[in-house]
Amino acid sequence: MAVSQFNPGERDPLALRPEDCNRGHACQFCPREGECQLDKAFHEKSLLEKRLADIGQVVLVMANKGGVGKSTVTANLAIAMSQKGFRVGVADADIHGPNQSRLFNLVGRKVKLGANGLEAPGCFGGALPEPVKVASLAFLMQSDDTPIVWRDAYKHDFIHHLIGSFDWGPLDFLFVDMPPGTGNELITLADLLEGHPTAGVLTTTPQDIALMDSLKAFRFCEERQLPLIGVIENMAGVTCPNCATEFHLFPNAPLEKVLQELDLPSIAKIPFSPALAVASDSGQPVALEAPESREARAFAEAAGACLAYARAAQLEAGKQELNHLAEASVADMLANPGLLPEQFRNGPEADALNELLKAEQQRLRNQG
Repeated sequence: MAVSQFNPGERDPLALRPEDCNRGHACQFCPREGECQLDKAFHEKSLLEKRLADIGQVVLVMANKGGVGKSTVTANLAIAMSQKGFRVGVADADIHGPNQSRLFNLVGRKVKLGANGLEAPGCFGGALPEPVKVASLAFLMQSDDTPIVWRDAYKHDFIHHLIGSFDWGPLDFLFVDMPPGTGNELITLADLLEGHPTAGVLTTTPQDIALMDSLKAFRFCEERQLPLIGVIENMAGVTCPNCATEFHLFPNAPLEKVLQELDLPSIAKIPFSPALAVASDSGQPVALEAPESREARAFAEAAGACLAYARAAQLEAGKQELNHLAEASVADMLANPGLLPEQFRNGPEADALNELLKAEQQRLRNQG
């Protein structure tokens, strides 16, 4: 039997090539997957990096509790942010109950695979400065009532597809509709987005039982050092249609006490509203359908809080980078005097300059 010889220093003919095919989707969608000799893991990593490089602030809309309105909040937050003139996307990470297709009037929509990835349909472009892009597992299902019965490995892969394989294009904000719980989907996203500008928004109703579960999401964020922008209180009150009296369906004192103890701001109070439910069911989010309504104004406040957070975080990141560059430059000059101009290295100012550089380095350390 002939034996092929491999000499050290040469490329192993059986090794996968760490090159990228520049296709905008994961290998699982590629018709050439079976014959491809490229390094698939390298492609998946490169694809995610390229996609995230075009995405600004990611906001995870969380609750750890089902039925508190995460999907409705996500859709209306995205609309409200788009109304401020930003490029916005909505990623539906709720694998077992993907609802964003209904909220954006995309029920039954199927997406095509192109060179740049899976299509992310743009919605309401005629009514907004920029259409909101939406990606959901619902676009890949046979019908809306098809149950998803997946183990964690499949969920892990889909979360990667959700960010990497959909053609998001440049975005200023990506809102992610999270499923209930702190399981695989949230863990995978937290890992995937580590190092990227990411923050959470907690959605809850004032009930003790909903609050108890929402606090678990808060503890998860603490452990993962995931910043929280604040809390959106859903079903926060009712206006009587007859006498216009406002009252609470649920006691709100426990929620206010907990927010104060945790130093978490309430960034919006969304009323319990038939108009909000009807707008959501009809695929016309209330922030778009009735922009002057009380509900829409509350979502605009929440979007404003997300924007303020993103700007503050961006400013802080810029300051840290400048300090890092300045400190690195000082350290380089101290370590290598040859980087200094001749007159400073050997002239009468040399000792004074070295003292000045050391003092500046100490000041920057104290600031950091």
